[in-house]
Amino acid sequence: MRYQFLIVLFLMLVSIAAGAQQIHGDYLETRSADVYTGQCFANGEVNLVGNEAILAWRVQSGGWDGVSLQGLSVAAAVRAKGTLGDPYENPYPAKAVLLVDEQASTQQRAALVNFAKHMGGELLNNVEQVIPVQMELVVNAEHHGAAMLRAGKFATVETRSIGDKDHLCGNEETYYLPLIQLAHAMPAVALTDSYSGPGLGTSWDLHGKRSAFVGTFAR
Repeated sequence: MRYQFLIVLFLMLVSIAAGAQQIHGDYLETRSADVYTGQCFANGEVNLVGNEAILAWRVQSGGWDGVSLQGLSVAAAVRAKGTLGDPYENPYPAKAVLLVDEQASTQQRAALVNFAKHMGGELLNNVEQVIPVQMELVVNAEHHGAAMLRAGKFATVETRSIGDKDHLCGNEETYYLPLIQLAHAMPAVALTDSYSGPGLGTSWDLHGKRSAFVGTFAR
């Protein structure tokens, strides 16, 4: 009897493990404040900038809510109340607009929205609009830190790796961590970081800031 119980329990655990969600892919993030910087520069930006961000995911394999999302992308443009990552200020509630891959089916779009909300947590609690757009998110594996996002006419991001000429004060570090938990992340220079769309009451067009993260996610 005990032996039979153990067999049943084992089969249940195998079934649960088989049904567990597994998803991984590429991630790109930009902020309107430098994330790789020295404290002197960070102090000059805090409470003045850093309340806008773009987060983008491209699913390499796996799915969400039982729906395959392989090859699809979703991005979020965010405006918070204060500098994101500042330990002395509460930036919430924030507003967000989700840009969802127009190639996704209705079911896949719903799964992409739920996935982004899960990954973004409190940052994406207040989604003002969900907009299907043509999405392209490419991370260059041969050039660390190089990535590109185009989300319709609303958001554009292009990054490159950080080089010697980007050390302006000599004591730079990864001052802010990425906004979400990642499998891997590295800071990068945002050659272009722009958002122009509805829902946030603002737009931005920034260039040449050490304000990006390029990485991978896995759940």
